[in-house]
Amino acid sequence: MLARVSDDAELPVYDLVGGERIAAMVAAFYQRVPADPILGPMYPRSDLPMAEQRLRSFLTYRLGGPADYLRERGHPRLRMRHASFQIDLAARDRWMLLMRAAMVEVQMPAEIQAYLEGFLGDIATFLKNRSD
Repeated sequence: MLARVSDDAELPVYDLVGGERIAAMVAAFYQRVPADPILGPMYPRSDLPMAEQRLRSFLTYRLGGPADYLRERGHPRLRMRHASFQIDLAARDRWMLLMRAAMVEVQMPAEIQAYLEGFLGDIATFLKNRSD
């Protein structure tokens, strides 16, 4: 069992599950996106491989792995980078639904999944830019 951390402490996810599992989770998420009626239209099919690479790189960095994302793209500026997408509560919730399914698919340990649901949920909520 993993040690419990306080709500404001960051869990060293990369050290605990490794980059391969994070990459597998992101790949499992993006396998679901094209067929999704809410998220699919937001992602041009031609950009899916790059979108997957960007999210994989961002999460690897943000979860304690190598900082390649910062070297390649600089500060995340997540709100600016997502401003062109209409992200309402439905889109936020669908993103989380697909991400939860991806975590289950790659058998993310329960403690890590619970942590990631909070961590990713906060980011997804932060990116909302449309009224519900």
